[in-house]
Amino acid sequence: TSTYSSPAKSLGDPGITPLSPSHIVKDSDADDAVEQLYLVVVAIDFGTTSSGYAYSFTKEPECIHVMRRWEGGDPGVSNQKTPTTILLTPERKFHSFGYAARDFYHDLDPTESKHWLYFEKFKMKLHTTGNLTMETDLTAANGKKVKALEIFAYALQFFKEQALKELSDQGGSDFENNEVRWVITVPAIWKQPAKQFMRQAAYKAGMASPETPEQLIIALEPEAASIYCRKLRLHQMIELSSRAPVNGYSPSDTIGTGFTQAKEHIRRNRQSRTFMVENVIGEIWSELEEGDRYIVVDSGGGTVDMTVHQIRLPEGHLKELYKATGGPYGSLGVDYEFEKLLCKIFGEDFIEQFKIKRPAAWVDLMIAFESRKRAAAPDRTNPLNITLPFSFIDYYKKFRGHSVEHALRKSNVDFVKWSSQGMLRMSPDAMNALFKPTIDQIIEHLSDVFDKPEVTNVKFLFLVGGFAESPLLQQAVQSAFGSRCRVIIPQDVGLTILKGAVLFGLDPAVIKVRRSPLTYGVGVLNRFVEGKHPPEKLLIKDGTRWCTDVFDKFISADQSVALGETVTRSYTPAKPSQLVIVINIYSSEQDNVGFITEPGVKKCGTLRLDLTGTDASVPNRREIKTLMQFGDTEIKAMAIDVATSKSVKVGIDFLNY
Repeated sequence: TSTYSSPAKSLGDPGITPLSPSHIVKDSDADDAVEQLYLVVVAIDFGTTSSGYAYSFTKEPECIHVMRRWEGGDPGVSNQKTPTTILLTPERKFHSFGYAARDFYHDLDPTESKHWLYFEKFKMKLHTTGNLTMETDLTAANGKKVKALEIFAYALQFFKEQALKELSDQGGSDFENNEVRWVITVPAIWKQPAKQFMRQAAYKAGMASPETPEQLIIALEPEAASIYCRKLRLHQMIELSSRAPVNGYSPSDTIGTGFTQAKEHIRRNRQSRTFMVENVIGEIWSELEEGDRYIVVDSGGGTVDMTVHQIRLPEGHLKELYKATGGPYGSLGVDYEFEKLLCKIFGEDFIEQFKIKRPAAWVDLMIAFESRKRAAAPDRTNPLNITLPFSFIDYYKKFRGHSVEHALRKSNVDFVKWSSQGMLRMSPDAMNALFKPTIDQIIEHLSDVFDKPEVTNVKFLFLVGGFAESPLLQQAVQSAFGSRCRVIIPQDVGLTILKGAVLFGLDPAVIKVRRSPLTYGVGVLNRFVEGKHPPEKLLIKDGTRWCTDVFDKFISADQSVALGETVTRSYTPAKPSQLVIVINIYSSEQDNVGFITEPGVKKCGTLRLDLTGTDASVPNRREIKTLMQFGDTEIKAMAIDVATSKSVKVGIDFLNY
């Protein structure tokens, strides 16, 4: 049931009623005037497990610089990104981010470390929280709670400072924030509140402000990947059907003969890595014709999401064909299976205690697992060894009174053995079994997408994101869908989204048509019609019979909307003498909404137009135009009093209602 009582019946809430049939106006040139000239575009890929940034100067858009290598790093894990981990002091002040946070936390004495607040993989909270608000909390490793908005703002502020510092070092003079256009990537399947939450955190971090919203673009991860994939040359990708799955990072000699690594022109500029994006449409793209479809599967640490795009020539603009779908099937699922396996061997009670009492050692164990996880491959025959931290062995003996070795012998988990060097020895089958539930979910979800009528005749499937480096996932996707389309993996698959986000920031108009994730409308009064309207909605005002709470739809869920498309409706105050006009905006995931009181309808904006003090000689039927502009990842609404041109604007807000 909905929490809203009938708004029109509550005291003095002025009603509006539709004046005209609806019509749509394409308003493409409205935004051109505000286009500010930024010197540089900086994109931040804020990932569940790892994060990074890249940038490009607007004067030389063909060069994308990936952030300089940072301190730290893990054996067996080579990449340009840093772990998404953050450490706050016991006083709750920002201390460090990434490897630095992890290593510092790790080196603290256990008596001290329990007072510090360490967060990892916290981005998933935005995906899993149903009723996200500015007050939502995150829980640190030691169990203490902190506002999620603060943690996200700290993390973004850290990236902002790192990037500005690198830009200043490169340019030899201080770089100001107002010279930067920021792009932050989010999963396409996130709900609107989570996307807005990211924007609020960025404002708090000082990247942009409600007054200069255009300085920050919230980009959708698979869209960014899609933009980058269009630029790929053939030597920059691996086509799975033609060779055995390889890990995108193997040295070239281990990859079959004749397949040399991408010859990316790398200009080493103060340890920064520069990728040349040739200003051409890549060869693979030139095989695509008008109307061709392709799927981008973005598989990361936390979520996997998929978008289906269609090419529109001549410029090669993209059109989203089927709304983004996916779910929490990221590589974290594999970590979770490993944890379940440990619980099976050592007991859930022990693992829970160990995580709380020795949080740093637990982090260590998961790091050891991570590097072995990356070594898993379909044809592997030799076992994978995972070092158990000394404090795990020690604490287990104290907790249970017998050794880890004893537990393994007793557990009946026959594919995990104890090796005398203090390691868990896992057979390749055991490791593959940890991947299976997650990979099965991805394949199942993809099959569902392929079965949709909008998704026939897909030519290519681009597999991107950090988890796409896994040969097990590559093989599963290739064997399930290789007969239906060509499966392609960009060479530097973990950085695809980051580079695409930079390209998007340089030219945000490249995506021309999106699918609206929600149905939007406003609450209005209609003339009451006996037999058609439910009697409990009847409201009599000054002798006129009105039907209250009517949801007047602007756009339906999953409808295509062109970028910058404006939908306009005209209303008139139900009572001619009204001087304050309040228009409430509502959203719903359902397509067919009749009344704003239906379940799942949420209020997400209010336009308040105050017409007091305006000239009395207005026509007796005052026209109030209401406009909603869609297509961007954000949505704007506006109301105008036609007689006086007085207007008010509002951004749709999912967090504060």
